Amino acid sequence: MDFEFRLDHVQHILPRVKNPQEWHESLLEVLPQYNITDVARTAAFMAQCAHESGGFTMLSENLNYSAQGLMGVFKKYFPTVELANAYARQPEKIANRVYGNRMGNGPEESGDGYKFRGRGLIQLTGKDNYRRCSQFLFEDNTLLEKPDCLTHPYYALHSACWFWRVNKLNDLADAQDIRMMTKRINGGFIGLEDRVKHYNHALEVLQT
Repeated sequence: MDFEFRLDHVQHILPRVKNPQEWHESLLEVLPQYNITDVARTAAFMAQCAHESGGFTMLSENLNYSAQGLMGVFKKYFPTVELANAYARQPEKIANRVYGNRMGNGPEESGDGYKFRGRGLIQLTGKDNYRRCSQFLFEDNTLLEKPDCLTHPYYALHSACWFWRVNKLNDLADAQDIRMMTKRINGGFIGLEDRVKHYNHALEVLQT
């Protein structure tokens, strides 16, 4: 790392994690492999992952939405109250509808949407991303057969770093462009205010 990345930094940025020392050791080992080595890049990475994973505590996507939640977050897929009510509080059905027929997934009835739902620190989503990440990490299709590997902290971190690199997020971190970074991660700007808050906090902590 190009700066002293300390355990107390991790504890302040991720106050909810139960194993800050393990995360600190993993981050010190893994981040330099992806050229995430300075304060700006580290702050951006930590902030985006903290938002996506509930402060590094949720390594699998929570899709237990109410009907109202579905119409707010996934309005495109649940345009009516009747449809939202039919799917409410059924995470597997929700994922299969929302993620079906895109990102390399098969149709809703294939089950791919749920099988390849968001996992890891950056919530890697979709069969195409799982396949590409698997080829990078394992040089085979391990993640297609065992997608829950990404809920293991080591692979949760590596998958996020892989996504970070292939989407050229270091360039946006250098430019401090949190908005465009969010769009590349999220596909939109959901949670932008919270991401900016996490970023400003991480930046402040890492500069001490």
